[in-house]
Amino acid sequence: MGNILVCDDERSICEMLDIALRRDGHKVETVNSGEAAKRKLDGALYDVVVTDIKMPRTDGIEVLRHAHQVSPDSAVILITAVDDYEAAVQAVKAGGATDYIRKSPGLVDEIKLAINRALEKMALSRQNFAFKRDAATRNSLDNIVGVSAAMEELKQTIRTVASTQSTVLIYGESGTGKELVARAVHVCSPRATEPFVSINCGAFPETLLESELFGYVKGAFTGANQNKRGLFEVADQGTIFLDEISEMTMTMQVKLLRVLQERVVRPVGGTNEIPIDVRVIAATNRDLDKQVAEQTFREDLYYRLSVIPISVPPLRERREDVPLLVNHFLKKYAPAAGKSILRVNQPSLEALCSYEWPGNVRQLENTIERAVALETGDELHAEIPAERPKARAAAAGVGANGTFTMANGAVLPDGVDMEKYVADIEVSLLKSALAQSNGVQTRAAGLLKISYRSFRHLMKKYEL
Repeated sequence: MGNILVCDDERSICEMLDIALRRDGHKVETVNSGEAAKRKLDGALYDVVVTDIKMPRTDGIEVLRHAHQVSPDSAVILITAVDDYEAAVQAVKAGGATDYIRKSPGLVDEIKLAINRALEKMALSRQNFAFKRDAATRNSLDNIVGVSAAMEELKQTIRTVASTQSTVLIYGESGTGKELVARAVHVCSPRATEPFVSINCGAFPETLLESELFGYVKGAFTGANQNKRGLFEVADQGTIFLDEISEMTMTMQVKLLRVLQERVVRPVGGTNEIPIDVRVIAATNRDLDKQVAEQTFREDLYYRLSVIPISVPPLRERREDVPLLVNHFLKKYAPAAGKSILRVNQPSLEALCSYEWPGNVRQLENTIERAVALETGDELHAEIPAERPKARAAAAGVGANGTFTMANGAVLPDGVDMEKYVADIEVSLLKSALAQSNGVQTRAAGLLKISYRSFRHLMKKYEL
């Protein structure tokens, strides 16, 4: 059903259409002048605008132009009389109007058919957009690579919950593939042919996140030059994925809670509420129970979101999946780089399997992509990632109270320039290793337990 605006200076036509369209389940508003129609378009989003052409002062063509300017997604149907028939035909040919209906005894039935055609066309357009965007993820369960017991259990959970309409909350460390799980739930659900829309809640400030989720009307804020549908409305009949939900401010949490309870959204600056039918899937890498206890996350929203919790295991807990993932990423990146890499070097694979992978699957993917880019032979030599500077600094001595202990025992209560300190340590180690190995770089690399390639990179980085 659609949100319809009817504009005609004859009150009897407005009343007749209002009654008939409401009986069909549409939400209808009526106005009796072109000026009033323009004001309505400035303040709300409509699926279809039905307007008479011949009206005093502001005619239907002017309403059409205004709708095309401020709400380009809205379909416009013109009601015409015999003397303005040519104007209606030209408006349709020019691409502004969706359809035109001559005034006749069958006006109501013809308008009903025209509205249904417009709504079906809009729905088809949204479906085609969803198909194009999600073509690469249609086999989402196949994209979840792994044969470990933990992954088989995860896949079974996805199949089970996909058929329900309940909200899902996905837990998992960064890089574990939470969005892949969300897409898989969508693709396995009855909503699979409808849009899947994702947004990272931590990537937007509060005001921008609100307009992205709920849309806005013209003039709602500086730069709002036309009406825009929010992602909840774009995802209607489909699924919306709210990643990093824990980053949402308390104010936005209240607004999201209302959407989940009432199943309506109100665009920023608008006065009308738009009904939506959307499945919500959220994800977080934080402990929401702890945030609820600390009152940084609303308890009522937590229970609304966590109807079905799904936990994605970290890579270190399913090491048997590492070889499969390595081969998966090798097949993905080697052809893209124009390289014929047939296999993975066995010592490299053993090292990859034994590594802890704090960045999980995303870190492993980056490692393989980098190794493919550097490889010159037909066998992939992959190095485990270097220890992160933050971890090195912690090992050097960051105390529980935030003080920093230097290697010589001095304490810096106000902190330290970590990058410079780590660089100084690395330069000192490189020089010491070179001195002990009499300048033989391969031996120096061995002393530092890093590859010769990494050693050369550090030498070049510090211009030694």
